[in-house]
Amino acid sequence: MDTIGSHPGRRAILALGAGTALATAISPRAFASSPTGGELAKQLSGLEQEYSARLGVFARDTVTGRTVTYRADEHFPMCSVFKTLAAAAVLRDLDRNGTFLAQRIRYTSEDAMNSGYHPITGRPENLADGMTVGELCAAAVSHSDNGAANLLLRELGGPTAITRFCRSIGDKTTRLDRWEPALNSAEPWRKTDTTSPRAIGHTYARLILGNALAGEDRSRLTGWLMSNTTNGERFRAGLPADWTLADKTGGGKEYGVANDVGVVWPPGKSPLVLAVLSTKHAPEGPTDNPLVAKTVTLLAAALT
Repeated sequence: MDTIGSHPGRRAILALGAGTALATAISPRAFASSPTGGELAKQLSGLEQEYSARLGVFARDTVTGRTVTYRADEHFPMCSVFKTLAAAAVLRDLDRNGTFLAQRIRYTSEDAMNSGYHPITGRPENLADGMTVGELCAAAVSHSDNGAANLLLRELGGPTAITRFCRSIGDKTTRLDRWEPALNSAEPWRKTDTTSPRAIGHTYARLILGNALAGEDRSRLTGWLMSNTTNGERFRAGLPADWTLADKTGGGKEYGVANDVGVVWPPGKSPLVLAVLSTKHAPEGPTDNPLVAKTVTLLAAALT
């Protein structure tokens, strides 16, 4: 049973507006005068039914302010989407003199193996020699390496450092409470280790397009996001190949969590902020990458 948020029939579903201010979610009936908005709401609701999922969306054209929201203020499991925040916190708070990224961190095989997913930290050469902080950031963001993410969290002082970082840049919703892989348990009643589409969309925009990071740090983080290797069946599959994409996926083995958040640059047009979060109602629910891909295709069509 879906225990987070209200039934979609009783709460705001979609806003597709214009202007510099972000649109506020309104009910489907109130939006009936806009065929585009009404049709998009039906399509997103249809995807929820097709995949037996709960879907959350925040998308915004950063120049026109046109915004699409769907369950944008409900809480969803964050999963690996937090890894961008961990790397950003390292860049802003620990690499102040420009040398911290070059420091080598040595770790045990248990640090990698117990994390649940370790494509980079589990390599024999890295287990033997350790990795630099910069390499750990790249592994966490570009390859979603859990071991690397945990090592970054350790340098930052633990998961709650991510919550503090979010609060410091204006995000009052996103929170991290546990380490990998426990943070992926994704029970519907949890508020720990969660975010909302609107909150995480704004936060990624501040990091990639705004001034939450110094220019060099922003460029470095964006480069890691552009090198994402885990988005092939999600945002990358749902967007044209010539659109430049900087994003981070998230997911887990329980409740079918499938997330993707980032910024995309359509050729010759303003960048779009995109946040798609989804989860299932049962712990054995499958992870459906096509749900995310189809959703982002609809969002791109609505905003361009």
